[in-house]
Parts: sequence; structure tokens; C-alpha cells
Amino acid sequence: MAWWLDLIFDVIVAGAIAVIALALASFVKAQIRSFGRRSDRFDETLMNFLATVARYAVLVFAAIFILARFGIQTASLIAVLGAAGIAIGLALQGTLSNLASGLMLLAFRPFNTGDYVEAGGKSGTVTEISLFTTELTTPDNVQVFVPNRDVWDGPITNYSAHEERRVDLVLGVGYGANLKEVENVIRGVLDAEGRLHDDKPVFVKVTALGDSAVEFTVRVWVARGDYFDVKCDLTAALKEAMDDAGIDIPYPTRTIVNG
Repeated sequence: MAWWLDLIFDVIVAGAIAVIALALASFVKAQIRSFGRRSDRFDETLMNFLATVARYAVLVFAAIFILARFGIQTASLIAVLGAAGIAIGLALQGTLSNLASGLMLLAFRPFNTGDYVEAGGKSGTVTEISLFTTELTTPDNVQVFVPNRDVWDGPITNYSAHEERRVDLVLGVGYGANLKEVENVIRGVLDAEGRLHDDKPVFVKVTALGDSAVEFTVRVWVARGDYFDVKCDLTAALKEAMDDAGIDIPYPTRTIVNG
């Protein structure tokens, strides 16, 4: 009869452990999510994932205590689960690698949603960062999913990281041109462009003597959102200004001599 009493006692204790574990797991999960919402340093997706992992960790430990209460050898069970985990890990190593890379991206945040980046051999505006893939939208409105492993393992170029960007232009003029006059024409075009940042130095210098042209390099600073428009507009404006000033912009030619 005593064994019935022991069994009833064990069931009561196991039930109490289960109830406490469920309450504790829910509490831990809620606290982690709440912390993630209050902090700007951590991504919500990352904190939700960690909250779920913490909840299941509490439940697993509770299950081990319950099994031990009924006299079941948990050491062998843990060994079996460990071996199964290794086998599953080997079978899903690519997926798990994407998951690990996703956690690193969410934790260290080399880019955010809305940034224009080049990563994993692709470029576009970041639409979403999930645990397994990073979603990009290309300038021609094509949706691209890049595995997080490819993103994290390679170079990441974030074109939206800073509020200012530098526009670099190279302009070639003929060897017979007056270099001082060319510089004055270039600076006149730059002075007429109102989107340039006045607090940054303007660079206009001869930087190379090419095969058929003297090359001027022009460097100016603009707001990030104006970069492409300013680059295109300055290219066209410099061409028109050179034409108006009668300054030749040479292009490579090839002379064929028939023997």
C-alpha cells in the first residue's frame, strides 16, 4: 500500500513542478520580450527567438526533474538526445548556419531595414531581416532573398550608413586645353549646384595624364538621398559647360593604316 502513497506523492510533486515550470517559462519569455521592446539596442525578432529558446529550456529542465522523480535514468536519455541533436545538426548544417548568421546579423546590426546594401553578391534595399534570410528589393523592384550565411560570411557594403556621401567624377580634356580655364569652368558648374554641402571641401585637381586626355578629378559632398541625382546632373552640366567654353573632351580613337 505504501507504494501507492509514494506514487500519488510523486504525481503530486510532478504536477507541482509542471505547473511551476509552465508559469516560470511564460514569465521568463514575457520578461525577455518586454526587455527587447524597451531597448533600442536589440532587434525584436532576435529577442522573440531568445524568449522562445529560454521558455523551452525551462520546460526541458522541468521534464528532466519530473522524469528523475519517477526513477527514470535521465543520463542515458540526455545522451540519446545529444546524439540525436548532433545527427540533426549535421543533416541541417546549412540551415543552422543560416540561423547562426541570422542571429549575428540581428545582434550586431551591420544594416537596418530600409538601408541600401551590397551583401552576399546582391545589392538592394533591405526589406526584412529574418532568422534565415535577408530580403532585398533591387532598384528595378525585384524581390531577392539572400541566405544569411552568404550575407555574414562576405563583405557587407552599407550605402545608407552615413547621412553624407562623396560624389567622385573624372573628366578628361584635351592636351591643348588651358588647365586653369578648365578648372574655372568646373568650379563655375559646382557653384551653380545648390545641393552641395558648403561645409565640406571641394576637390578639383589634375590627377592623371592619360593616353588621350588630361584627367581632372572632382570630389564633392552631398546628402545621401541626393547622391545619384547630383552625380548624373553634374556629369551632364560639366559636358555642356565644356562645350560652351570650346574645351575639347577627347575620346579614344584608332587609326588603321592599310599597307
